[in-house]
Amino acid sequence: MKHVWTIYKRELSSYFSQPIAYAIIVIFLLLAMVLTFTLGSFIEVGDASLSYSFFTFLPFVLMVLVPAVGMRLWSEELRSGTIELIGTYPISLWSVIVGKFLAAATVWLLAIILTFPIWMTVNWLGSPDNLAIFSGYIGAFLLACTFLAITLLVSAFTRDQVVCLIVSSAICIALVLATFEPFVRQYSKVFSPEVKDAITSLGVWDHFLSLARGAFRVQDMVWFASIIIASLLGTSAILSAKRA
Repeated sequence: MKHVWTIYKRELSSYFSQPIAYAIIVIFLLLAMVLTFTLGSFIEVGDASLSYSFFTFLPFVLMVLVPAVGMRLWSEELRSGTIELIGTYPISLWSVIVGKFLAAATVWLLAIILTFPIWMTVNWLGSPDNLAIFSGYIGAFLLACTFLAITLLVSAFTRDQVVCLIVSSAICIALVLATFEPFVRQYSKVFSPEVKDAITSLGVWDHFLSLARGAFRVQDMVWFASIIIASLLGTSAILSAKRA
């Protein structure tokens, strides 16, 4: 844990010593606010649960912005050659991976927490189910962590941050759109019900929206944990092969 903490502090400091973390957090907050109060029709609909006005739009924002935070996690190490130096340190590769992941996750935890004015507004205007809203925030953070883990895996493949951003964003977009209802209706006309169910089982909507509605289900936790752990293990395997 000591080594993880050391890497975590170094990576977190590097995020906030450069403008990228601040820029992405500001962009995220602006998009969240604008989408909630315009397309989400927060005031007109009177959505005290925030399920439609706020949480419905978060996957679309996160699927693009999360890879922008994670694209440098390993690509920069591979490009600069410091991945070889890491191999000489008295620290396990797994500690470095976990430390980097937790630092990036902290950036997104902060970004999501900073949307609290929306939560305060809905409590000022009505009497929402705050436990359901808190559940939605947990779902948003788990979704951000899932996209980060995927980006971490893609980053281990390439030295080019732009390539990492494009590929990881494409994967995250596919996971979001796979179970977005308008797309489901379209490809269900082409594929059999079995194929449609297989595609939708990989998507994020069912798992994320259940949390956004205040429902904690075991299958949702298993889905998020499976992708995160599999991506981190895959990253470890790829980097170990590169170092060998």
